[in-house]
Amino acid sequence: MTTGNGNREKELRSVRDEIMELKESPLYAYRLANHYNPVIGQGAHNADIMFVGEAPGKNEAEQGRPFCGAAGKILDELLSSISLPREKVYITNILKDRPPGNRDPLPQEIELYAPFLDRQIEAIKPRVLATLGRFSMEYIFKRYGLGDKLEKISATHGKVFSTTFRWKESVIIVPLYHPAVAIYNRNQLDELKKDFEVLKQFISSDTLKKSS
Repeated sequence: MTTGNGNREKELRSVRDEIMELKESPLYAYRLANHYNPVIGQGAHNADIMFVGEAPGKNEAEQGRPFCGAAGKILDELLSSISLPREKVYITNILKDRPPGNRDPLPQEIELYAPFLDRQIEAIKPRVLATLGRFSMEYIFKRYGLGDKLEKISATHGKVFSTTFRWKESVIIVPLYHPAVAIYNRNQLDELKKDFEVLKQFISSDTLKKSS
């Protein structure tokens, strides 16, 4: 067990270090010019549930932490609604650097950063991958054998899918709306809370005992 944990920590440190020096990224110069930080991920490295967003915003890039702005407050509220401590999950994005003006991730940016996400998933080995938003849903579905199940997020949010990963025969994928949808439309918060209820069935006592 110690060896496994050691390998996990080594791989996650390697991901962090490589992203820090990712000069080939078109967002690297933007990061330096604005004194931003890359946003690698945060949470328990042995988490059963892993959340994957799209890209960091301004607050996230300033602090180097995922979901620490307005959308992060909503995510915290959603986690609290199912009594799941934030420190017991792992939270990251596909892109590890902020796109200018919080625009959508470009295909070439996803292509560049996604292998780092794949390595994080491989290291953490979550039981459940919860995608936050359309871009992360599309990437995870296509990358992990659910491309034929891909529909608009309005049709798939809150549903439970199962797929096979290299380390586990059944990994659960739950597509969710991005918490930011509730910033401008608080009516969406009830829909998000209903979707988060789906995650409750995957929270075990072991999950809550795990150290971060």
